[in-house]
Amino acid sequence: MTFPRTLVIYVGRRFLTAALLALLALTLLVALFDFIELLRRAASRPEAGFVTIGTIAALRLPFLSMQILPFAILLGGMLAFWRLTRSSELVVARAAGVSAWGFLLGPVVAALLIGCFAVGALSPLSSVLFTRAERLENVALRGGSGVTALAGGRLWLRQADQGLEAGGVAIISGRPRPGGTAFVLEDVSVFRLSGQDRLLARVEAVRATLAGGQWALDEAVVFGIDRQPRAPITLSLPSDLTPDRIEDSFASPDTLSVWSLPGFINVLEGAGFSAIRHRLQFQSLLATPLLAVGMALLAAVFSTRTTRMGGAGRMIAAGVAAGFALFVLDRITGEFGESGALPVWLAAWTPSLAGLLLALGLLLYLEDG
Repeated sequence: MTFPRTLVIYVGRRFLTAALLALLALTLLVALFDFIELLRRAASRPEAGFVTIGTIAALRLPFLSMQILPFAILLGGMLAFWRLTRSSELVVARAAGVSAWGFLLGPVVAALLIGCFAVGALSPLSSVLFTRAERLENVALRGGSGVTALAGGRLWLRQADQGLEAGGVAIISGRPRPGGTAFVLEDVSVFRLSGQDRLLARVEAVRATLAGGQWALDEAVVFGIDRQPRAPITLSLPSDLTPDRIEDSFASPDTLSVWSLPGFINVLEGAGFSAIRHRLQFQSLLATPLLAVGMALLAAVFSTRTTRMGGAGRMIAAGVAAGFALFVLDRITGEFGESGALPVWLAAWTPSLAGLLLALGLLLYLEDG
């Protein structure tokens, strides 16, 4: 098997250009429909102006790009390979003794680079801008802001508590106070439990302020195991929570980048919460480069032989159908993963592995090289 360097670079460059153009076109198309939907929702809110809606739509562009990236690689790859086949360039390469595996090296490397760039660079940008878009949308279109709107009045939090007993937890309840720079809860109740969920103490406080890695409880009355109140004091309770992490716990995992997800998962599970959605998002991001490679090979399967075998329309339609089938599989496995019916890693990696194995199987069947 030969890998002619010039041909590999040439085909890879053509594939990369077509994939990026397809990504740009699809992103703008989906963003247009997203903008129209935002305008429809803003029709009943005169305070949400055109500039605000446009800002929200613009901030969501990287997020939309991440969502449609596999389809952009599939459609862009099919377009690139179809053009190369139609111009007989791939036919000449085959006649010169270069198999499909030889000229597919460039597109595979290009797809892998696109996937790695999307995970390592586009994902953090997408998470930051999508978070801002969600906050702006919450204020402009939902009539609320932050945790106060999400909590429905009273907020319940859970965190690790090593103060009274190793492995203990603390359940904190209070009413978020809107405005201000610090995260403040009023009318606070704190239940300090052992690792076996045995109540060790209860604390009632007028106010709790989260700052500097601890809760500062003002006028805190402590009720011990004997249920007798102590004199009001100012109590400090160490915490690994931050205002951003509290906000993130109510938000979609899409608002967290691949670099911040592992740490947030540890904090979430250390506080006793389920992190299945965040683990599924993290594993799905890790599987993105493999999915990109699978889409590139699928594009080759359904577009490199159209001139010789005829039926270009049917082959392209079959490629689009295969991409849609993988999308449906991704949704199904995602639902099973979130429900706990499938291990998180299996639910996240199944679509990528299925696409790659399908493409490799079809190539091995169709190609003699």
